[in-house]
Amino acid sequence: MIFDNPQGTPPTERGIRIALIFALTAERLSAFYEHGQWMNEGQGATLAADWLRRTKRTLPQSERKQLSGLSDDMARQIAATLSREAGLFTAHEMMEALDPNYQSELAQAMMLECERLLDASEAS
Repeated sequence: MIFDNPQGTPPTERGIRIALIFALTAERLSAFYEHGQWMNEGQGATLAADWLRRTKRTLPQSERKQLSGLSDDMARQIAATLSREAGLFTAHEMMEALDPNYQSELAQAMMLECERLLDASEAS
């Protein structure tokens, strides 16, 4: 789902950043619901670097930290506004959507929210 691109063209740099926010948010929510604790900034930045490495991309540490911060804000907002059951479902759907063959309306809506967050951070 993250890199669903019917034309077969590689994702844009902007698309990579949006996908990274999405992936980090999914990981943060999963970790929160599994362990009852939030990742710290360093853990998020390391997770971002690992994810980028798997996709054969890089970003400067400052940008990884910024995107990690956006994902932290989004994950905490989701957890604060949903019941535990709904939060678990959302985390599950987002983690499943990391597989490009998995389609989910909920994950698509979350991806749009990641895009909105990125746009808002770039505008300020």
